[in-house]
Amino acid sequence: MASTFNPEARLADLNHRRESGMAHNKCEARVRIQCSDDIMAARQRGRAVASKGGFSNSDLTIIATAIYEVARNIVEHAGKGEISISLIKDAHKRGVEIVAADRGPGIEDVSLVMRDGYSTGSGLGIGLPGAKRLMDEFEIASDLGKGTTVRMKKWAT
Repeated sequence: MASTFNPEARLADLNHRRESGMAHNKCEARVRIQCSDDIMAARQRGRAVASKGGFSNSDLTIIATAIYEVARNIVEHAGKGEISISLIKDAHKRGVEIVAADRGPGIEDVSLVMRDGYSTGSGLGIGLPGAKRLMDEFEIASDLGKGTTVRMKKWAT
């Protein structure tokens, strides 16, 4: 699937929104990720934002789980990064978008890490593939030595 997802442009947009004050409304949250406490904070903030979008309790749990998986990858593989959570609208639907970005070492073979069961450490290898299965849309862009950006969307049913 060809994608026009541009992580640099998305980060620039998020920085503009933060600087203009748009990131401080109740329909968007940004969480710096550096440790396990930040992972839990991202889950909680994601649930809070998504609940404003009218998601069911089961969808809120799914969204929080996907956030946990990408946040854990940031801590384990990049050391630090950031997650943004935003309510979004399309022509006929509403949803939530999660962007997880880091400036870590990047992923050498994205297709390999997206395989079920693959693990670079002691984990079970369900992180990124599991997050992809939980969400309606999932994109990943990674450059060696520059970092990784994951963009996920869940649409309200």
